[in-house]
Amino acid sequence: MRFQGKVALITAAANGIGRATAEIMAREGASVIAVDVSQERLDRMVSELGPVCDAAGGQVQGRLCDALDESQVDPLVASVAREMGRIDILVNAVGGSTVIAKPNAPLDELSLGDWQKLIDFNLTGTFLFTHAVVPVMKAQMGGKIVNLASIAGRGLSVASSSAYATAKGGIIALTRKMAFELGPFGITINAIAPSLTLTERIRPHWERRSQEMQAAEIDRTPLRRVAEAPDQAKVICFLASSDADFVTGVTIDVTGGN
Repeated sequence: MRFQGKVALITAAANGIGRATAEIMAREGASVIAVDVSQERLDRMVSELGPVCDAAGGQVQGRLCDALDESQVDPLVASVAREMGRIDILVNAVGGSTVIAKPNAPLDELSLGDWQKLIDFNLTGTFLFTHAVVPVMKAQMGGKIVNLASIAGRGLSVASSSAYATAKGGIIALTRKMAFELGPFGITINAIAPSLTLTERIRPHWERRSQEMQAAEIDRTPLRRVAEAPDQAKVICFLASSDADFVTGVTIDVTGGN
């Protein structure tokens, strides 16, 4: 029960990697504050995870919030800290490439609007939640932050746009820089860099690929399969647990060896 008694704030928690992370933490005793922009998805998640939390001695709450809106983020974090007494874990799971019509567009086909949308979606939410949570963690002299980057941020994804790669490279750089700032306060900050992961949002794009394209993706992955959300969530939970107390500023590639 790695998360017994811990308060975990998880953004984009109603689907995908965020949801898988919330489920693991709930099963291991955390009080999970699940943040999302969809009340319907949050309600369904709370209903499904409630019995899991009860059995493990934790709880799950759904909180509606736009992670890109400072006027929503700051009051939400303040209310969680006030009601729960602390925030032990922050998982910044907001991000992705499918917020524009052509996620793999080459540079000369990207509009300025597409560029800004991808930069904003992948960096601003992480900044705003980290900015709001850090004073809470500093006051309690401890905490764990885990960010979601991407293998695209290493420049290793031919299927991603330059805007997405730039944004996720920014997450990697932010994570490394913040480790120096937060370490003296007992706060660790790390990230994962997933490869293609079949979340609810990505699976339809995967299924539109030809069998040949799917086979090629699988063949170039040493573990010979495509990642699922729990593959990423397990590494996030390691970084958020006491098992990683002496790990900070690191981005772990979760790619099946690709």
